[in-house]
Amino acid sequence: MKSIEKAPKIIREAKSINHPIDFKWNGKIMEKLIDPAENHNKLELALTSISYKASLGLTAALLEWIYWRYKNRTESSQEMKQRIEALWCSISHPEYTKPLVFDLNMNAPASGPIDGPLWVALMNVRMIDVLRRNGSYNLQSEIVGLVLLVRHTTPKKKKFNKWLKSNLKRLNLLFPCQYTYDDYNNEEAYNPSEEPVICRDFFFDPLYKYTIKSSEIAIKTFVARLDYETNPFLCFPKEAS
Repeated sequence: MKSIEKAPKIIREAKSINHPIDFKWNGKIMEKLIDPAENHNKLELALTSISYKASLGLTAALLEWIYWRYKNRTESSQEMKQRIEALWCSISHPEYTKPLVFDLNMNAPASGPIDGPLWVALMNVRMIDVLRRNGSYNLQSEIVGLVLLVRHTTPKKKKFNKWLKSNLKRLNLLFPCQYTYDDYNNEEAYNPSEEPVICRDFFFDPLYKYTIKSSEIAIKTFVARLDYETNPFLCFPKEAS
């Protein structure tokens, strides 16, 4: 499982790196991305059809699209990278991660085409992390806003749409949701520990061939290379490496 130091080919092809910030941005757009209307039923259905761990992997992959879009435009890019690392770690070793807290005092910059999308992305990921920690059965549907944000900020949207469609199709086939929404109790917490893990290569390496074993090895290698001393969202012990 490769590190996040090199931009994936699909993100480069979508012209997300160093492209001018030329998309429309205002309060109304931001509001729709924070709280998407209920007219994205097809997307939500696709998301709720995939497993818990696959949803976390997709969240990390989507946040990486935002990371590369803004990497050279904000001082917070390193922190975003650390959040992505923590998301991947949470798939195999959730006990080694700390909460992805963000803007607890609601005073972080949130206006304009740079601070606005970054705020939406990090707040969205924060909510997904909260749902994960609570074992919420509704985690998957929370990803809708992040998908819409990446699509809105990506220069070549058709490239992103094709990537998303392909991955959702494969996720539905290889990582189906392990429960039905009609069967659970709101007071119950879901435990995804028995689900197979998913790795970054699944989303970004066109030559990667998924197997349960290859994914486990990739995640283990990735986690072993993380620096828990410098990443504020990690807390795993030295023996984890």
